[in-house]
Amino acid sequence: MKLAYQAMDKSGRIVSDVIDAPDMLEATDLLRRQGLFVTTLRESSGARPAPRGSATPRRGGGPRQLKLVAMFTRQLSVLVGTGTPLVQAIAALEKQARDDRWRGVVSDLRRRLEDGESFCRALEDHPRHFDPVYRSLVEAGESSGHLHEMLSRLARLTRQRLHVRNIIAGAMMYPSILVVVALAVLSVMIGFVLPRFTGLFQTLDAPLPPSTQFLLSISEVIRGRWMFIVPSLAVLALGVWTAWRRGMGHEALDRAALRLPIFGCIVRNFATARVTRLLGTLLESKVPLLESLRLTREGSTSAPYRALMQQCEDAVTRGENLSAVLARSELIDATIAEAVRCGEQTGQMGSVLVNVSDFLEEENEVVVKSLSSIIEPVILIVLGVLVGIVAVSMFMPLFDITATVPGGGG
Repeated sequence: MKLAYQAMDKSGRIVSDVIDAPDMLEATDLLRRQGLFVTTLRESSGARPAPRGSATPRRGGGPRQLKLVAMFTRQLSVLVGTGTPLVQAIAALEKQARDDRWRGVVSDLRRRLEDGESFCRALEDHPRHFDPVYRSLVEAGESSGHLHEMLSRLARLTRQRLHVRNIIAGAMMYPSILVVVALAVLSVMIGFVLPRFTGLFQTLDAPLPPSTQFLLSISEVIRGRWMFIVPSLAVLALGVWTAWRRGMGHEALDRAALRLPIFGCIVRNFATARVTRLLGTLLESKVPLLESLRLTREGSTSAPYRALMQQCEDAVTRGENLSAVLARSELIDATIAEAVRCGEQTGQMGSVLVNVSDFLEEENEVVVKSLSSIIEPVILIVLGVLVGIVAVSMFMPLFDITATVPGGGG
């Protein structure tokens, strides 16, 4: 395959040429080994060049998939650290795999290694499980002969991602259960219990309170048109899910989440912690700064932070300091930008970023737990008020009628 590329050499000079390679990944690797940083890559058929990594990345695998990758990486790191050959280590993990799909992935890795392929090449055929950051660190470990060290860093990175996800899921679990139960109770009351009172209210022939009339109207609409309402809600849910899977609306949602009061600060801290950990881990692994910024951009799930990483790439290419770009951004606190500046001066930017991410994640965990402990009673109060309003609206006409009956008041 003939591929036209535009790249930048170590001196900052733009280089444009054509390379013959089986695919774009192979071409990128070949050019990187020549000391070139690829900015655009396309088939040499006159098609418009497209920047690498410009597409919206997937929002990562599910919790189970991430857990499998984290466990695989941790176990592989331990086995390789004890001197077990890589092929034998992966074969042992293949025997332990209980998930059929995951066993197929590990089996394919083992076969490719037995055929003489590198570990990084074998991982490239499974991008849903092993993202560009993962593959880049494995490649750096293979080329430097320190695969065990890179696997250890990857194990810490994946475990931390899983830990953050578990924190968020755990904080949202109880409020979600409360909301679902309350909605179910309200649905049963409006759809089944309230209609039983409708006939009674009609026989009494008494004026109904506005709240009762409103609930009766909602109940009548739901009972009379449920055959249209249920399919419509199902189609709407399917459409939203499909649009989300295709990446539609991600950017607008990301920007809106950052503007939310209280929650916006939490979202920003989580995204900042993810970006600083990715970038710090890559820099500690001796990955070049421009390459680290590109991989961090591809590994970020937040559109504003991907744009920030792109700005950092452009600025570093022009010779600016990374800290100067971060200091101008509203997404990064001034203290973090100052820490990065100190890291640039001391040559320890990777370790500084990792320490910053550790601090942010500890702070995020405390904030999420505190916020969830506040949200739970608030949800209980709100849902209790809603259920109480429905109950009072159902029984209030009966109370009124009872009060009008002679002797009903006592």
